[in-house]
Amino acid sequence: MITVEVTKMSTIERFQTMEAIWDSLLYEGVEIESPEWHRDILAERKRKMVNGNAEFISIKKLKSSHNS
Repeated sequence: MITVEVTKMSTIERFQTMEAIWDSLLYEGVEIESPEWHRDILAERKRKMVNGNAEFISIKKLKSSHNS
């Protein structure tokens, strides 16, 4: 399947295709190693939480900041 074919699909068809792909990966038992940079970001966020320096915002505020 190529990108052009995907763009011709309805939104529902694309979601169903994504779900089928996700399910196929899930049940194959393939383990995907997270990249090192991802671990670094998570460790930094945890450090901020432990030290009391983490900042939390509501979903509503997050969404409004992305719509600006």
